[in-house]
Amino acid sequence: MRYTIADLLYLMECLRAPVGGCPWDLAQSPSTIINYSIEEVYELAAAIEQNDTAAVQDELGDVLFQVIFLAQLANENKEFEFDDVVQGVCEKLLRRHPHVFPRGVLYPTNDITPQNVAIDAETVAKNWEAIKQLERKDKQLEGLFADVPLALPAMSRAVKLQKRAASIGLDWPDIHGAFASLSSELSELETVLHAMRPMPSGEEGVLNSAQEAVVDNDAHAESHRTITKQRLADELGDVLFSCVNVARKAGLNPEQCLRQANQKFALRAEFVKSQLDRGNEASTGLDDPADADLSSSVEALWVQAKRQI
Repeated sequence: MRYTIADLLYLMECLRAPVGGCPWDLAQSPSTIINYSIEEVYELAAAIEQNDTAAVQDELGDVLFQVIFLAQLANENKEFEFDDVVQGVCEKLLRRHPHVFPRGVLYPTNDITPQNVAIDAETVAKNWEAIKQLERKDKQLEGLFADVPLALPAMSRAVKLQKRAASIGLDWPDIHGAFASLSSELSELETVLHAMRPMPSGEEGVLNSAQEAVVDNDAHAESHRTITKQRLADELGDVLFSCVNVARKAGLNPEQCLRQANQKFALRAEFVKSQLDRGNEASTGLDDPADADLSSSVEALWVQAKRQI
């Protein structure tokens, strides 16, 4: 049997039926489901990055089910139905693609002419953002970042904030300016790290006299004599934000860059572990390499892993 979207909608209704439904599904709410929705999107992203077609199909189904589930919950609360979701996204896409649908309607399709599609992707992106700005005004959203969700992954939100700031001219002209900003933030982070020293238990953040002099000469230092973890967190945050800026100016997705780096690190670490498991522990002279400061033997294995992976 070949199922359709109508069948999936009916299946969802059955799962949520007060009599005969699934107890787990009946216990869910939008606030409990959203975490699963986020997980499914990440699993879809992983499948796409791995070029696993079968997994992409499977994960798309899981993401679609999350949409159906949330729409069903809204319908039960008499807020909106799944068809309202479809209606809204169709209207939005028609509105944001005037170069394809100049009349603003889906049918007839003979609106598409060579003149309509003779437009480059960059112009489309600019027009898209201009239309979104008009939509924000219609929704009476105040503030440049009013519609940038707080719940976005931090790096994704940073990209959106930076792009939105660029729309008012608050941006570096090229990647070199972004990299210079990153270098400056790294210098500020280094100043904080140099000013800190290992602290006895209960004295975290206290400075010695020499370190106080370093901090006092730092134009960005606080007037007080204590450097806290928050100061370090602030500087690390600035560095990460600047890294996102560099990636954005290079036309790269920072989230994807970090995911790739995570995977690369995991593969290299597995290589080192496999070599140690095959007997290299004896040659290191260490009882437990994990408890040592990256021994020369382990470091050599890491260099080898970087060459191979």
